[in-house]
Amino acid sequence: MTRDRQAAATIGVVVYGGVEPIDIGGTIGVVSMASRILPAITAVTIAESAGPVVLAGGLTIIANESFATAPPCDVFVVTGGPGWREQIKDEAMLAFLRTLAPERLASVCTGALILAAAGVLDGRTITTRRHAVGTEAQAPLALIGTMASGARPVDAAIVEDRGVVTGGGVSLAIDATLFLIGRLYGEAARDEVAAVIEYDRAFAANRAALGHHIG
Repeated sequence: MTRDRQAAATIGVVVYGGVEPIDIGGTIGVVSMASRILPAITAVTIAESAGPVVLAGGLTIIANESFATAPPCDVFVVTGGPGWREQIKDEAMLAFLRTLAPERLASVCTGALILAAAGVLDGRTITTRRHAVGTEAQAPLALIGTMASGARPVDAAIVEDRGVVTGGGVSLAIDATLFLIGRLYGEAARDEVAAVIEYDRAFAANRAALGHHIG
């Protein structure tokens, strides 16, 4: 059941060293713009420790909360970036994700690989970035099938399976965040936010080309 537009919602954005800045923009940036028509929606950044986090490319952001102090959120979005390789072995990250209800978890881009390492994606239909970049030997979409037991990787913009949402690569963080806003506030509000950020045509085109897989 979607909520009234005046109702509060909090989106937790899980960050770590080596996140791609575009994933931050595609989540927090969309929520920031959404607050112009959904005044009680907020985003909070969460890292292992509160404070500075150096992203891919050298940009530094300040994480609002630590894993220990993270507030209750309607959804926790795990962002992607080359730092995922360290995070799939990071016990603090994996333990934090395992404490959260699966239906409150989402990922954008290679954040899905971190969810897979935490065991969240076992047996689910999922997606992530489709193409290998730079020196990567394997595309994340191919790799994730080896990391999540019984998972079914699909080429899609967004996948929701039993509450867990995974988004495709890089710029599709925008699509995934819009999808989550629609789940919270309804499709009419989602579409209005897409129009506010002048992404309505791209959102429609991505759905037509890649599709949404709702399980």
